[in-house]
Amino acid sequence: MKSKRSKATDIPMSVKKKVFERDNGCCVVCGNNYNVMPNAHILSRSKGGLGIETNVVTLCTRLTQNDCHYKFDNGTKKEKEYILSVITKYMKSIYGEDWNINNQKYKKY
Repeated sequence: MKSKRSKATDIPMSVKKKVFERDNGCCVVCGNNYNVMPNAHILSRSKGGLGIETNVVTLCTRLTQNDCHYKFDNGTKKEKEYILSVITKYMKSIYGEDWNINNQKYKKY
């Protein structure tokens, strides 16, 4: 049986569909529309990042030259910071300047 936190950080299919549509089926970092998936947590699951629309973006996969999802999770500090800055700008353009990465975290109480 999954914990409440694990359930909260999972990305339901309904959220993936909404995110993919919101992002026009393209990687929000490089604009690629080939081998992209709406399953990248902005605030990672390990840090309590929720599986909600405001914490998930579409990024290209390892099957592409840009490989934005892999670089965001495992790249150099510089790559991660750059990708996070692009994602933050993108999310604020959609949800307004009030969007904040710290508000995407699971809160136990």
